[in-house]
Parts: sequence; structure tokens; C-alpha cells
Amino acid sequence: RLRGGTEEEPHILLECDGDVLDSLQSHLKLYKIRRKVDIAPCPELSLWAVIPQEQAGNASGSFPDLAGKAVLFAPDPRTEVMGWRLITRKGVNVEEIIPGSQVGDVRDYHRHRYKEGIPEGVKDLPAGVALPLESNLAYLNGISFTKGCYIGQELTARTHHMGVIRKRLLPVCLSAPLPTHGVPEGAEILTESGKPVGKFRAGEGDLGIALLRLAHMNEPLFLNLGGDKVKLSAKTPRWWPKTAAK
Repeated sequence: RLRGGTEEEPHILLECDGDVLDSLQSHLKLYKIRRKVDIAPCPELSLWAVIPQEQAGNASGSFPDLAGKAVLFAPDPRTEVMGWRLITRKGVNVEEIIPGSQVGDVRDYHRHRYKEGIPEGVKDLPAGVALPLESNLAYLNGISFTKGCYIGQELTARTHHMGVIRKRLLPVCLSAPLPTHGVPEGAEILTESGKPVGKFRAGEGDLGIALLRLAHMNEPLFLNLGGDKVKLSAKTPRWWPKTAAK
């Protein structure tokens, strides 16, 4: 929610994957139902991830007051290992807004979140395929168990309270960088004996994210790339609740 909006007329920014901007707008407009709500993209704004270089992910640090310099500056709502979200007007010099900061490459951002096991966008969370609980959205402030009805609520709530989730998205490290032409969507991950135990979602360099059966996450694993086997290891993200991997 942006500063300046009233309770009657709040101004809300919604971040989304740019590839689904048009379809998301169409989807939201289905639910206006005669309400006086304006839904429009904001091409005049720029989105930044602010991640401390030292002790990355520690969102308890302090920054100067950015009121008047930034449209919005707040801790990333998913988890503290992702630092802060900064929204500015296009063309603003971020290094002047945050003294001592350096503008990095977007690939560094993706490598950071893959290292931490944070999914983002339709490549990591394909529509109609990714399930909220298997994608760890309950740990990322992505699911409410107290709000009203939504599609899939009953199944999601029942699975959550039963605590039986056999597959989850996990950060993975490969023995070799990913090929420049990418990895086929849903490339299978196998055990040494050739048993399929998961699917690779996306990655950058030798880091990525994969949907794996938790019972096999500590075994030697391999990514099947056109008949070639690339060694792969998985781990539990450090920001998970301690009881999550059971």
C-alpha cells in the first residue's frame, strides 16, 4: 500500500512477472464486478532488490530515511534472506539513494535467490503445474489460512494441517554450469539407480531450483540432460522452519 492513499481509496502496487502482465490484468478485471477500481501497469516505475553484501539476507540493518526519495522501500515480504524491495521512479540513481551501494547484474540476483531456494515468476512456478505447498509458499507469506474462500482452499488447508507434503522445491547445486541453450522444461532428476525423484525447474550457472521428493534429497542425484547425467546435490533452505523437512 502506497503512502497517500486513504482507507476508502487505497493505492496498491502489485509486483508480478512481466511475462504475465497482460493476463494478470485481465484476470483481476474479472473480479472488479462494478467496483470503481482502476487496474493499470506502472511503466514509469523501477523495481530493485537490495541485498546486503555482508551477512546477506540480514534485514535487521538500518538505512537512511528514504521518504521522498523512493516510491516504496520495505523488507522483502517473503523472507529476510532476500533483503529489501525498493521501488523508484525510472531514471533515478539508486547509488545516490542508498550510500555505499553498488548496482549489480540481474543474474547475481537470480543466483542469490536460487542459492537460498526462493522461487519467483512463471518459470520457477509454472501455472497449472506448481502447487502452493510444494512451492513452500506457506513459508513465504504466500498463503493465508485465515482469510475467506479461494480456489483450492479446502485441499490446501487440509494438506497443510495434516503436514504430509512429500515433494518440495529445493535449492540445488550442479557439478557443472547449465548449458547455454538452457535445460528442457521439467528435465528429470534421477537417483543412481535411475529412479525419477523430481524435476528441475530453473537455474543460473551451477545453481538452480528443483521439485524433489524429500525422502531422496540426501542421496546422490543426477540431472538427465539429453542422455547425459550431471551430478546434482540438494539442501534444506536455512530460512525454513526447523520442522519443515520432516
